[in-house]
Amino acid sequence: MRHIAVVALLFAVLTPAVPAQASMSRAQVLARWTQPTDASYTAWNTARRQPARWASYRFDWSTDLCTRALEVPFGFDFSDACRRHDFGYRNYRAEGTFTRHKDRVDEVFRADMRRVCDAHRPATRRPCNAIAFAYHRAVRSLPKT
Repeated sequence: MRHIAVVALLFAVLTPAVPAQASMSRAQVLARWTQPTDASYTAWNTARRQPARWASYRFDWSTDLCTRALEVPFGFDFSDACRRHDFGYRNYRAEGTFTRHKDRVDEVFRADMRRVCDAHRPATRRPCNAIAFAYHRAVRSLPKT
């Protein structure tokens, strides 16, 4: 029994790990990273910090952050929400499926900003959410082109 455990341990240590992304299409990875969940945000943010691991997918990681709006209005840091929103817009445009995914990417933006607001103390959540609502309304008003 002990030999089996040693062999299993050696196998696990010596077998090269196959990256999870190897079996996923670009569209699948993009969809996984553009959902309004904590897990999706974490997966995207981890990948954003290691873009070389995802180079074969040719994702566009460029960003202008919150375009003409403040990234940190009144101390509420929406920078990552803006980065992921740009990521979704740029990459779905490159896929030719932007029109189909714009509403969801905008909802992801809203969820990311609400996550920022939820991390603040109760007294400041309301103004934070009001700003997040205004930012969300602004992107929702943009055309699906």
